[in-house]
Amino acid sequence: MLEGVSMYIMSERMRIHGGIPLKGEVAVSGGKNASLAIIPATLLASSPCTLENVPDIEDVRVTIEMLRCLGAEVEFENNVLLVDPTTVKHHSVPYEYASLMRASYYLAPVLLGLFKRAEVPLPGGCPIGARPIDQTIKGMTALGADVEIKGGAIHASTKGLRGADVYLDMVSVGATVNTVLTAVNASGNTTIHNSAKEPHVVDLANFLNSMGARIKGAGTDTIRVAGGRPLRGSTYTVIPDQIETGTLMIAAAATRGDVIISGAIPTHMEALSAKLLEMGVYVGEEDDRIHIRSEGKLRAVNVKTQVYPGFPTDLQQPMAALLSTAKGSSTITETIYESRLLYVEELNRMGANIRLFGRTAVLDGADQLNGAPVTANDLRAGASMIIAGLMAEGVTDIYGLNCIQRGYDRIDEKLRRLGARVEILGTGR
Repeated sequence: MLEGVSMYIMSERMRIHGGIPLKGEVAVSGGKNASLAIIPATLLASSPCTLENVPDIEDVRVTIEMLRCLGAEVEFENNVLLVDPTTVKHHSVPYEYASLMRASYYLAPVLLGLFKRAEVPLPGGCPIGARPIDQTIKGMTALGADVEIKGGAIHASTKGLRGADVYLDMVSVGATVNTVLTAVNASGNTTIHNSAKEPHVVDLANFLNSMGARIKGAGTDTIRVAGGRPLRGSTYTVIPDQIETGTLMIAAAATRGDVIISGAIPTHMEALSAKLLEMGVYVGEEDDRIHIRSEGKLRAVNVKTQVYPGFPTDLQQPMAALLSTAKGSSTITETIYESRLLYVEELNRMGANIRLFGRTAVLDGADQLNGAPVTANDLRAGASMIIAGLMAEGVTDIYGLNCIQRGYDRIDEKLRRLGARVEILGTGR
């Protein structure tokens, strides 16, 4: 077993006694996706980095193990991560770590910048559909890298990276992140067109700027990088997790609760907030706090996932649980990942009435969900099962606990703080 990494055990499960409205205040953890981009970037510094507000989740612990395998000295305690990159000496990442998560390929441009060569196994992660890396390869190649896929790994080398105009054929967070990480090591100026605008892309750029990089335009569709600048260690606080914030907002609405979520960034949640308001949920915002309150039967709405600032694909599954008992008929159309509706059968097992038509789910509001044993087949499907369990009458056992722990920092403790009856079983703890 990998140190600090939970492996899948069928007996491990989350048990939820449903039907209790969530009430109280809870703080959101640091951003998963931001952390997974920023942590590899620490290796580019000439001195140690300190990252604050890093979530204690499986994907972060896997990333830490990868950094240690590369030779970095890493300490992680109380959501503070210390990375000393000065001892890094390897350019290849072990398969057993890279296969566990998508973001492992963020190490490819970092190692390329350090050693002029990199070998990183093709990324793993949740089975939610094809996630090609052709745009990442396009960006790295445009900046002077020779990249090929062989033996199930990304092999990259360069005689010298140089700035260039990069035109991404589609909006891709991964390709944007990898092109930025390549560009900071390239001599001259790089302009990345059709860039992803997600908050974690902005957070990576802000972190790199705190190290001495010069990046402008993050959060727009054009990012400009003045490459080749020396990068030093930095102390930086990771932004709050947009998807955990949304999951807690949906959970509060689904249980007809009254919850204040603190430490959030309300502007990141505008697409979800608009849908909740349309359903009849009260959404109040003040500084870094979001207040969710709902009562009675909520209205059906239609949801279509989009790249940021549209409705996030990562909140599509949690939203389905909420809509499963909304008054009327709702539709959810998934435009990002073709296999991200596989969880529907599990919700139907609990009494939902959901039909699939290609990438569109039609949800006819049920009177009530009922507790049942279900399985989380990916991270956000796990969040959907949690919300359904909180809504349901009776007891729900959620298997596939490792999927949930990949991306939610102590979610069971946070829900208990809000009055839910949630426990983790079968872990030996």
